[in-house]
Amino acid sequence: MKNIILTQQEIAHKTRRIAYQIYETFPDENEIVLAGIANSGYLFTQMIATELKKIAPFEVTLCEVRINKDNPLDEIETSLTPAEYTNRSLVLIDDVLNSGATLIYGIKHFLDVPLKKFKTAVLVDRNHKQYPVKADFKGLSLSTSLRERVQVVLSENEQCAYLED
Repeated sequence: MKNIILTQQEIAHKTRRIAYQIYETFPDENEIVLAGIANSGYLFTQMIATELKKIAPFEVTLCEVRINKDNPLDEIETSLTPAEYTNRSLVLIDDVLNSGATLIYGIKHFLDVPLKKFKTAVLVDRNHKQYPVKADFKGLSLSTSLRERVQVVLSENEQCAYLED
């Protein structure tokens, strides 16, 4: 059974709010890097970037982060070279924070490079962390059972988030 937890309009509102929070956190920057975890996390990153470009005077650079979710110890690939985000402010973004594994391995990757400021953002925080990681910016905090699954759909035709059991 699917229960809608975020409609297209609610996702748009939460995306805009996160964009404003990012802008407020980095008011003196000339450029920030938005690093989105591949697939839905990167699509959500692109949505945030679109909103940020409407309100913020700084340049927004996108970076796609590819993590093997089945084996997160595999080498992480990014669409930017480390030199392109060294000494810059960076926000690592994903669609859902579940156990925290994907986000923490992403954080670990970026900690190998000196950054000016580092934050994290997610659309849905499930509150089931097995790792000591938190989202600095989140659209929705949701307490779920472990067997339930949050699915985020961010396509051209449909945008929603739902809970499956």
